[in-house]
Amino acid sequence: MIFRLLIEQRGFRIVAMDLSPIWISLKTAQAASLLAMLLGIHAAWWRNGKDRPSLYWLDAFLMLPVAMPPTVIGLILLFVFGHQSPIGQGLHQLGISIIFTWPAAVIAAAVISFPLAYMTLRAAFKQVDPDMLDSARLDGVSESGLLWRVLIPLARPGVAASLLLCFIRSLGEFGATLMIAGNIPGRTQTIPLAVYFNVEAGNLTAAWIFAGVSFSVSLAVIFFVTRMETNH
Repeated sequence: MIFRLLIEQRGFRIVAMDLSPIWISLKTAQAASLLAMLLGIHAAWWRNGKDRPSLYWLDAFLMLPVAMPPTVIGLILLFVFGHQSPIGQGLHQLGISIIFTWPAAVIAAAVISFPLAYMTLRAAFKQVDPDMLDSARLDGVSESGLLWRVLIPLARPGVAASLLLCFIRSLGEFGATLMIAGNIPGRTQTIPLAVYFNVEAGNLTAAWIFAGVSFSVSLAVIFFVTRMETNH
């Protein structure tokens, strides 16, 4: 989709730019945040109530993506899904290619945002009274039902905040996405990639427009998160 910025009368030149990075970013952030939340919910649920010292190493491992440079995470993902790895070879035999595709962008953003989901969901689950869970168990509620019908509804504000935080983190992902998904216009080029490569090409007007979209969406999401926390 091409958008023409008609502001020549104010002294600016007419700019033709491809808006696909906006739509690609929004759908990537949506899919990645849902994937990160699904994994984060199950990881936080499994970890909930357990306090063995050995599990602190697991926590540290799961939090690594937020501590390491995104390009390093991208390099690891490139190896994992490349044709030289067992996973990559298995996918290749099934006719599935991940590298330099839109699913690769989703995977990269999900891995980078997963620590946010895990950390905030653990905190949200801890706020739920364990006695309420025990009562549900005595009533015959299964473990799966306990998670989805009891714990998550009771921790709803924290779960919603976690989802929104994962969304904006996925929206801003750059390094890992570039490594594993590349910068393919109309396919994998997200807003952060569009900003970087437009600046590199000297298209500052387009870069500022994309930056403005990213700023506006992120500000709106953060506003909703803070409102939710204040109301809660």
